[in-house]
Amino acid sequence: MATETIFLDTDAKARRGFLLALGAYLLWGLLPFYMKAVAHLPLAEVIAHRVVWSVPIAAVVLVWAGRTADFKAALRSPRTIAMAALTAALISVNWGIYVWAIAVDRTVETALGYYINPLVSVVVGALLLGERLDRLQIAAVVLAAVAVAVLTIEGGKLPWVSLALAFSFAAYGFFRKTLPIGPSQGFLLEVLLLSVPALGYIVYLTATGQDHIISSSGADTALLIGCGPVTSVPLLLFAFGAKLLRLSTIGIMQYIAPTMLFLIAVLIFNEPFGTTQAVAFALIWAALAIYSWSMLAKARRASAR
Repeated sequence: MATETIFLDTDAKARRGFLLALGAYLLWGLLPFYMKAVAHLPLAEVIAHRVVWSVPIAAVVLVWAGRTADFKAALRSPRTIAMAALTAALISVNWGIYVWAIAVDRTVETALGYYINPLVSVVVGALLLGERLDRLQIAAVVLAAVAVAVLTIEGGKLPWVSLALAFSFAAYGFFRKTLPIGPSQGFLLEVLLLSVPALGYIVYLTATGQDHIISSSGADTALLIGCGPVTSVPLLLFAFGAKLLRLSTIGIMQYIAPTMLFLIAVLIFNEPFGTTQAVAFALIWAALAIYSWSMLAKARRASAR
């Protein structure tokens, strides 16, 4: 009876984790619509408001979760603050490129970047952590490199938007692991650190009449305030959901958002998608299929032990 209860509790946690993570990925997948809505606003101002309005939401969630003690301890650690400042800078770069790319009709490239990201993370783990790659993982990385080469040769330049998004987020994930605090505490610490320059910039814009929060229409005000929830809510949903799921499940689910990005870019935003892009995406999808198969095989072997 006790064993049956344990299995029921485990299944319930897995279902809750799946729904939380699914909500996060669906919101991330729909985010381009919001970014299009704020595309007429200055990029720096949008990023500043993403930061500032994320602070109260992250703080409320932290208090609700009863994790304030860990956060207070982090504030007393110079090393933790320094590492959080680094991860905050990396995620800011990622946000900035993402918002800009959506605004200038390069959503297809953002989708490619987030497809490539897991493979970049594998390479980072091999180079910096000494993690060994199996044959399937090596094959996946090679296919991704070929896809980048195809785009580079055809376009005459590196697909820098995709690569910058992939590498900045992979670097963020790598250094984020070094923070000795949980994801919700880490997120609050990051946005709190970023809020200092962000709030200063907003005050400057307001004082000089260049802002869009007070000096503009009510619609712009609402959009800028809404940047906080659309940024923080999916991140927090993912943070809580990931704790309840297997890594292999998260690994498969992470393709939901870039797939939505890709479909929105091509079918709704009508961005160009020619033969070269089709070949590159086919190579990436093949690489991800191989990578996922390798990951699932490892998970099955681990559970069989």
